[in-house]
Amino acid sequence: MTLFVYHHPAALAHDPGQGHPEAPIRLHYILKGLDAATDVDLSRHEPGRATLDHLLRAHSAAHINNVLDQVPARGSVPLDMDTWLNPHTGEAALRAAGAAVDAVDAVLGGRTRRAFLAMRPPGHHAEPDVAMGFCFFNNVAIGALHALDAHGLSRVAVTDFDVHHGNGTQAIFESDPRLFYASIHEAPLYPGTGRESEAGVGNVFNTCVQAGTDGARWRAALEARILPALDAFQPELVMISAGFDAHLADPLANLRLTEDDFAWITERLVEIAERHAEGRVISVLEGGYDPPALTRSVLAHLRAMEDRA
Repeated sequence: MTLFVYHHPAALAHDPGQGHPEAPIRLHYILKGLDAATDVDLSRHEPGRATLDHLLRAHSAAHINNVLDQVPARGSVPLDMDTWLNPHTGEAALRAAGAAVDAVDAVLGGRTRRAFLAMRPPGHHAEPDVAMGFCFFNNVAIGALHALDAHGLSRVAVTDFDVHHGNGTQAIFESDPRLFYASIHEAPLYPGTGRESEAGVGNVFNTCVQAGTDGARWRAALEARILPALDAFQPELVMISAGFDAHLADPLANLRLTEDDFAWITERLVEIAERHAEGRVISVLEGGYDPPALTRSVLAHLRAMEDRA
């Protein structure tokens, strides 16, 4: 089946400002790479906006209002030193969250088994009441909760291989046994969360790796804890917080992965989805701040995720 790719022009219009690493050029590079990737069977889709009901599954009303009410008519304004809004941020954030909802509907509705969100801003740092770390609404969590509440699933898993811990996703998931969250991330590093002792209600699995970790050690760490735990959870839907900032070329971290490592973990997640989730996988773009390396990594990820059934 064709791999669905979700994109909306608002994702390019959101601009945190000159010199900010989470810049539109990230997505420009990815889209150009997708245009040139004639070997991958893609179907492109424009997402709708997330509704208030969708957002309220993961965030408080006060948080939602705080984000949307501060979108400026012109210029840019900060929510914190890292997280800036411009006039297009509200639309971009609603479309990014909406893409997660639409992808869940498409995958669980049987129109495809695989989907990728070529959207920004990212989401995994957004907590129920706090926007932070370039993130406003937690896209992957909104999608996972939609799968539970609107489609009646009982087990949804998110695996996060962004180099930074997804503190927001963990905060949203950690008291709900229907949800599984696993993260492999560099530590110490922003945001300073994600200790291996943090277990939620037995549904949170963090693995910390040190600066300088290469692909072989990273793969071994995943095989030691996260992949067996995910397999044991038997998810009915596999979701991915797909951050590519653990790449050795990335300027914001210190791991030494290559595109082959991202392809490898994608293959392992697809295998688990085939065993337990009818092959259903949804990948949500998170970090990755060297545009050429990001694009190569995304393409390797999508080739590994492509549905050849």
